[in-house]
Amino acid sequence: MIKFKQKGDFKTLTNYLLKVNKGFNVGILDKYGEEGVTALRSATPKDTGLTADSWEYRVIRGDGSVSIMFNNTNVQNGVPIAVILQYGHATRNGGYVQGIDYINPALRPVFEKIAEEAWEEVKRVG
Repeated sequence: MIKFKQKGDFKTLTNYLLKVNKGFNVGILDKYGEEGVTALRSATPKDTGLTADSWEYRVIRGDGSVSIMFNNTNVQNGVPIAVILQYGHATRNGGYVQGIDYINPALRPVFEKIAEEAWEEVKRVG
């Protein structure tokens, strides 16, 4: 038989996590939202430029979480143009247009900066 014994509680850890949560500046995500929109605009394949100019972001706060959502408002006949540029699409005559992965490479540096700054914030508060 295996027995485990534990003494104490998680008070120190809980207090640390509460301190980090209170100390994190959610406002920095607006900076990165703008940076992401700029990166997406410059990386979006351009024909008319409408899709490139249709990027926006929103910071979403939830219970114990926060996220950035990037959205493109250029929708033609119910089709989100940014999505078919990214993943490809069929044509009317049965052909196929290959997608171009432009979203992930554009946002990767932004996400890396967010992670780096968030980690620095955690270390500073902790």
